[in-house]
Amino acid sequence: MSNDHSIDAPTIMASEFKAKCLKLMDEVAETKQELTISKNGRRVARLVPYRKKPKSLFGMDKGKIEILGDLIEPLNIEWEASR
Repeated sequence: MSNDHSIDAPTIMASEFKAKCLKLMDEVAETKQELTISKNGRRVARLVPYRKKPKSLFGMDKGKIEILGDLIEPLNIEWEASR
């Protein structure tokens, strides 16, 4: 199973990365945009922003999700499966 997020990420050659490493690390940290590093035309590494792992999954999206309406109230819609 492949989880290839780097397809959309900007790509830089290893030689250029080597010359600008510290600056690129700062940019990735600031913009939260990962960077793919290639060598001889082949992707070999990704530079990704550091993210702290939450202590618990419970509450990790607090303040990011808004509930619109009543989640429990019936919709009063007839479903095809109930026909």
